[in-house]
Amino acid sequence: MANIDQPPSRTMANLLHVLPAFADADALRLNVIIELNSMTINKYELITETGHLKLDRVGYSSLAYPFAYGCIPRTWDEDGDPLDVEIVNVTEPLVPGSVVEARIIGIMTFDDGGEVDDKVIAVLADDKRQDHITSFEQLGEHWRKETQYYWEHYKDLKKPGTCRVNGFLDNGEAVRIVRECEQRYLETIRWVRAPLEPAIEAAPAIMFTTGLRTYDAAMAATAIADRCDAIATFDVDFGRLHEV
Repeated sequence: MANIDQPPSRTMANLLHVLPAFADADALRLNVIIELNSMTINKYELITETGHLKLDRVGYSSLAYPFAYGCIPRTWDEDGDPLDVEIVNVTEPLVPGSVVEARIIGIMTFDDGGEVDDKVIAVLADDKRQDHITSFEQLGEHWRKETQYYWEHYKDLKKPGTCRVNGFLDNGEAVRIVRECEQRYLETIRWVRAPLEPAIEAAPAIMFTTGLRTYDAAMAATAIADRCDAIATFDVDFGRLHEV
């Protein structure tokens, strides 16, 4: 399973910003954080700042998700959220909030109200029943019709006609889009230096604490500069530096 490339900590890591997108790129295995199972109309989403699950909405219609659903860590799609994954052929319900390794079998390109909101198609990598599935085409024509129907109609009672499936593409295109979303994540989310330095300059008397030691403002600035590749969030209201 997925290993976290950091030492044990007294604070809980936000897996959305710690795990890599690929568990094994050569085997097309992704790390996926599960948000919901099939046969539900409740839409749960990860709070990107904390990694907690939140009920985002209850569906307007009786159309239930026909697959398990989650997102890929350290990715950022054009709609301003992590890249989504629909996991098909799941034998037993998955635990929301858990991490699974899912193997890519394609991608569905999707337009949601004018925003790009693509969905990687995958199977559980650790389910031997799925080893023979290497492409979404093996799921059959009816699966494709059912999936397209769901995505184009699940918002009909809220915003009719705003969702459009543009196509189903192969594994190569799926990997390309995942890589693009990884790069967008780095450009959008990993912003350690810019927000921290003005905050430190503006509040030089604040003390910053981690689980192991306390920094004054100058020490904190140096520590962050030395570790600018680490992921950190700064909470000026509480005067703490949280390393995750």
